[in-house]
Amino acid sequence: MSPKKSSAAKKSAGFSAEEKAAMKERARELKAEAQKADGEATLLAKVAEMKGSDRAMAEKLHAIVKKNGPALMPKTWYGMPAYAKEGKVLCFFQSADKFGSRYASFGFTDEANLDDGAMWPIYFALKELTPAVEKRIAALVRKAVS
Repeated sequence: MSPKKSSAAKKSAGFSAEEKAAMKERARELKAEAQKADGEATLLAKVAEMKGSDRAMAEKLHAIVKKNGPALMPKTWYGMPAYAKEGKVLCFFQSADKFGSRYASFGFTDEANLDDGAMWPIYFALKELTPAVEKRIAALVRKAVS
């Protein structure tokens, strides 16, 4: 008689190929950090791999974050451009291609000082960077760093 598989094993197919790739990238990032690699060069190399509007948005976001959060250190985080404060990721850009999404996104971790009452947004969908969107992101970065 063969053993029966649990219902949990039947429901879960495990990690997707994209998730596995992100975990491998994170392992490489940790190794690079241990070797004191140049975070900005690594971030810019990752941006250079992006295509089309994702790349244009990542480049513009990099300029916005550097200008409005000069104390933040550029790096990559799970293969995404990210910015850290005191070694902890504060914000990051996720390209639409990263996990096959219909839009890119810009997000903040719990390290960001964005608290506003009992609930506040920390993750933003991006279809394009208009002047109004750029202004809002700049303000969020300044607040997050404060």
